[in-house]
Amino acid sequence: MSSGHRLRDVEQQRPLLDGEEEAVESFHSEAKQLWFIQDCCGMVCAFITWFLVFFADFVVTFVMLLPSRSFWYAVVNGVVFNSLAVLALASHLRTMLTDPGAVPKGNATKKYMESLQLKPGEVIYKCPKCCSIKPERAHHCSICKRCIRKMDHHCPWVNNCVGEKNQRFFVLFTMYIAMISGHALALCGYQFITCVKVQWRECSDFSPPVTMMLMIFLCMEALLFLTFTAVMFSTQVHSICNDETEIERLKNEKPTWERQTRWAGLRSVFGGQPSLMWISPFAGLKLQTFLPRRTWKGGAEFSV
Repeated sequence: MSSGHRLRDVEQQRPLLDGEEEAVESFHSEAKQLWFIQDCCGMVCAFITWFLVFFADFVVTFVMLLPSRSFWYAVVNGVVFNSLAVLALASHLRTMLTDPGAVPKGNATKKYMESLQLKPGEVIYKCPKCCSIKPERAHHCSICKRCIRKMDHHCPWVNNCVGEKNQRFFVLFTMYIAMISGHALALCGYQFITCVKVQWRECSDFSPPVTMMLMIFLCMEALLFLTFTAVMFSTQVHSICNDETEIERLKNEKPTWERQTRWAGLRSVFGGQPSLMWISPFAGLKLQTFLPRRTWKGGAEFSV
């Protein structure tokens, strides 16, 4: 790199030149790969999330709906609850297994610098932790060990960063979890009233103590998850509408980019004009994304 070009190892950065981000993407060009973070805490949290959803589904289906005397009450609520649960788990998978916008590792090489055709005195910024040229609004994640474009935060419950490419799925995950939590609370309230009226006889296939214990655990779980995910959902929507990530807000970073309008921000995250595809975690899913292509890779993540 010529002396007229300057490379700085700092966390705050200005926008790359036009075309530089495309050059970054083409660096070490690789086939599309499955993203997965090898973090013990994150994997345990993800397992707990799935376990709690299956627990809620078990209690709702086998404790409250199947013993119900009303056929249509059981069918309608069963279809709604299980459909929302599938959408929630699908959104969780898409959030966890989607590259959040990682910048390629180690692209801050002399050869690559020369290919950028920088002007004399032009300053670009390199992350000293992963030796990557940092695009505007990228931040380094110590867990993913990568710089992530428009990184909002790292969420252990999805075992991944929430960034430019998977924020949409995270928003859907929090929305669907909040919906099934509210639905479970409503069903628990109705079931409790029904069981009290019949003095806990014939209101469940389980014994009254077991039924009560399962319903109490479900109510506690649903109330906790409803509160947490409702707050996260509203926070995410607010960040998208204001075109500001959580990290940028906490660091009180002054925007060096042109802020998008609310609708432009929503369209950039969810894609295109408002439609049912906005609330579908299956939109854009391609089978080849999950077909084996590569073997185990070292580092914070592996790809197949």
